[in-house]
Amino acid sequence: MPDTVLPPDAPQRPHVVTAPFGATRHDPYYWLRDDTRSDPAVLGYLQAENAYADAVLAPLAPLQETLYAEFTGRIQQDDASVPFREHGWWYYARFEAGKDYPIHARRADAPGVDAASILAANAAGDFSGEQVLLDVNALAAGHAYFSIGSYEVSPDGRLLAWTEDTSGRRQYVIRTRELDSGTLLPEAVAGVAPDLVWAADARTLLYIENDPETLLTVRVKAHVAGTDPATDALLYEEEDDSFYLGIDRSRDERFLLIHASSTVSDEVRYAPLEAPHALAVLAARERGLEYDADHHGGRWVIRTNADGATNFKLVTAADGATARSDWRDWVAHDPQVFIEGFELFADFTAIAERRGGLERLRLLHADGREESVAADEPAYSMGLDVNSEPDSDWLRYGYTSLTTPATVYEVNVRTGERRLLKRQPVPGYDPADYVTERLWASARDGTRIPVSIVYRKGFRKDGRAALLQYGYGSYGLSMDPAFSPTVVSLLDRGMAYAIAHIRGGQELGRPWYEDGKLLNKQNTFTDFIDVTDFLVREGYAAPDRVAAYGGSAGGLLMGAIANMAPEKYRVILSQVPFVDVVTTMLDPSIPLTTNEYDEWGNPEQPEYYQYMLGYSPYDNLRAQAYPAMFVGTGLWDSQVQYWEPAKYVARLRDLNQSRAPVVLRTNMDAGHGGKSGRFRRYREQAEMYAFLLEQLDVAAAG
Repeated sequence: MPDTVLPPDAPQRPHVVTAPFGATRHDPYYWLRDDTRSDPAVLGYLQAENAYADAVLAPLAPLQETLYAEFTGRIQQDDASVPFREHGWWYYARFEAGKDYPIHARRADAPGVDAASILAANAAGDFSGEQVLLDVNALAAGHAYFSIGSYEVSPDGRLLAWTEDTSGRRQYVIRTRELDSGTLLPEAVAGVAPDLVWAADARTLLYIENDPETLLTVRVKAHVAGTDPATDALLYEEEDDSFYLGIDRSRDERFLLIHASSTVSDEVRYAPLEAPHALAVLAARERGLEYDADHHGGRWVIRTNADGATNFKLVTAADGATARSDWRDWVAHDPQVFIEGFELFADFTAIAERRGGLERLRLLHADGREESVAADEPAYSMGLDVNSEPDSDWLRYGYTSLTTPATVYEVNVRTGERRLLKRQPVPGYDPADYVTERLWASARDGTRIPVSIVYRKGFRKDGRAALLQYGYGSYGLSMDPAFSPTVVSLLDRGMAYAIAHIRGGQELGRPWYEDGKLLNKQNTFTDFIDVTDFLVREGYAAPDRVAAYGGSAGGLLMGAIANMAPEKYRVILSQVPFVDVVTTMLDPSIPLTTNEYDEWGNPEQPEYYQYMLGYSPYDNLRAQAYPAMFVGTGLWDSQVQYWEPAKYVARLRDLNQSRAPVVLRTNMDAGHGGKSGRFRRYREQAEMYAFLLEQLDVAAAG
């Protein structure tokens, strides 16, 4: 890049952010916040940053094209999902070669029709007998961004309803179509969450309305197909802005479930789908009481942390239950096993759980027998797949690892027979050429941190290789090792790729989460740094060839380690990063803020204010040499507003004492998840990975 190409210099404007108890902070780049996304000065700055990114990355265009070709070359472009049967139809999604979006379709059940036969027909290009529900390619035409949130067929099979987002802001619109005629009903219900449930009358659609300013899920409503949405009936309104709402139907399809959930509390309401207005509370909300529930076989099954069950237990309750006193213990709490979820069947229950940081599936039979579904590798991810028919003896589950592409199995719980339904086809890839390991690193306080790592056979642990280390560590979300067709391009160039399962996730149970949130949040950051030190010490990477990668709350992690240990990282990749923690958490009008107090703390309280101020990446930037950085954001992001990374980069440019490049890439027509469409995302990934490879001196390898 010519030395004459300079980054944009955002002007500083005086602005003071004041906490309710009087503490003040100066924020000279606060002006970059524009809720309307229309201020010419703000848009001009973002466009100038994009132009600078174009200039920095222009010499890497050939490498970007090479990577893009590799990524897309590992896709079977006309692939399809494993069909599942429901109410006499087999449902699936399929892609056509060269197209960005899926086609959602179904085929009628008949003798000789099963998942395998439909997969074979799809692979052969035989779509006779198929009914197309949604051709997302056609729906997306003319839109810079397009995403389907969900779709549901009415109980009588006559109507199809779906939610669509055309901005990336996750504010959906409901559309409804008559399946037989293809007629699109005239009404559109705007400003909703993606969840949809049909009532038993097959005409009434239940949905969640969002607050137009905070975007919080606030009201559950009922819409009668073909009527004016202004007349939609209100079923429930959530008045506590620290709770999210979700809706679902019960396993036996008898009940509407409304789940109000905060970080530390839950409350489930239920009503017969024949009378969705007749809501009852399963158990009243209590601070610290978490639970979720499902219904089948004439009883409720509830997963809960009640009575000190830190890692959760299962309890049951009879029909009509309305209080915790109605609950009866069923599957006891185990401090070594974290229960993540369950699926109810007629003759058994499948329990998704974790032991030793790894997922497993436990089968609990009606006669009390227990068994676990076996795994084949030392580091893997395993979880329940679509199991739409509770009367089946077959359990479907998904399996993957850093070397094994996504795989769907089904196992017969009576005979033990296991069938491979589908493994993600990856042209040109042979898993036998790669090795995955499960390692344990010691944190500075002595805690053992699990690490999943993968590399190509022949990799030498001689302290000379380049490494990409990924982490997240928030919300109790576990980052399990899963196959990535893009990571293969790094491995084939001699790199290693590692996932640091740091505190703040839930890989080792609920205490692992609690040790990485609120006033323990610093553990998340120091764990990641300590994993880096461990991997370098063990010879997996050269000390000057380590890259770090994280997004969203993982972008907070990236900002924190950049301030705390910039010398340990050659390059940092930070996507949609949450980097202005204190200012955002002081503003309840910003989407998600009020729901997050129990994750980060409420900075209106001095103790939390000071603690958060101690790690907030934007506030802790200082005059030092920072590594090269690629920072990505979306103008329409509803979860981490674009101005956080924009302000962060502007201040970083003021203080950075290194000559390493820093680029800010803003997708002007995308939100939190980046651009829509499978090929567009690979373009973004190729751009970021080309930057990564050049900075690590492996760009010309391979």
